[in-house]
Amino acid sequence: MYHRFNEDKYPSTNIDMEIFKKQINLIENRKISFVNPKNFEINFNKPKSKKEILLTIDDGFTSFYQNAWPYLKKKKIPFILFVSTEAVGKNGYMNWSQLKEIEKEEFAFIGNHSHSHKYLIEYNFDEFKKDIDTSIKIFIENFGYNPSFFSYPFGEYSLEQKKYISGKFNFAFGQHSGLIDINKDKYELARFPINEKYGDLERFDFLIKLLPLEYKNIIPEDKYILQNKNPPQTIIEFFEEQKNLEKINCFSDEGKKWDKSKISLVKNKLYINFRDKFYFRRGRVNCSLNDNDGWRWFGFQFSIEQN
Repeated sequence: MYHRFNEDKYPSTNIDMEIFKKQINLIENRKISFVNPKNFEINFNKPKSKKEILLTIDDGFTSFYQNAWPYLKKKKIPFILFVSTEAVGKNGYMNWSQLKEIEKEEFAFIGNHSHSHKYLIEYNFDEFKKDIDTSIKIFIENFGYNPSFFSYPFGEYSLEQKKYISGKFNFAFGQHSGLIDINKDKYELARFPINEKYGDLERFDFLIKLLPLEYKNIIPEDKYILQNKNPPQTIIEFFEEQKNLEKINCFSDEGKKWDKSKISLVKNKLYINFRDKFYFRRGRVNCSLNDNDGWRWFGFQFSIEQN
């Protein structure tokens, strides 16, 4: 997941184009294919024999159009560009003409990123529904269709909101880190955020070598956590035939700092006992294990009620 390109003023969402090109070279040198979003949709429920990478870009900043788009177009590298409709044409954001120029290419897909790009988790359901419906209406007016792909602003959503999104889109992406496999929820898809801090080539090379760590279910199903249930009782249920589960380690950022999580494995269920409550509006958990095939990884994110 990328945002800005060559906008040094915003290091938390920016990537330098020269670094971006080196990242693309690393992918190509490892003989990993870029998946066309069309094929991602067609083949999602089919087991994969090899790794593929899907590039996504959020927000539709002008810096993408000016810096990354010419490079991706020349190399015909597929991607999804997620756009919030209210921002289109405003200062620093692409306009509809530019978006249509991109959308006409068979390897370039536009995704829906809500209308307002506000903290929608704080909206009541009617406000949330209005925001999403407004974005859909504007997309239909400009493209003649509503995109198949959605990404939650800030990766935040409640179970009620996710269910509404599932009735309007075919897939939805969050902002938690991880890999996608055949068992992952189509409306809670993971992405590795890449920026100046988390985009150095050593880390990037580690990420593209990772393998998915499959699981059957995560409890609680609702990732929106009320303060009276903070921290949440969390259980990851794995498949009975999975191996090497005793090698799992998890890290989480409750208590205002990243640290190793207290975990206990009972048969195929992993219990996470958080050290403290989550103080920031988003709580993150990453789990990994190293087996004979390499490092396996998954992550998830809670949205925490704000007082």
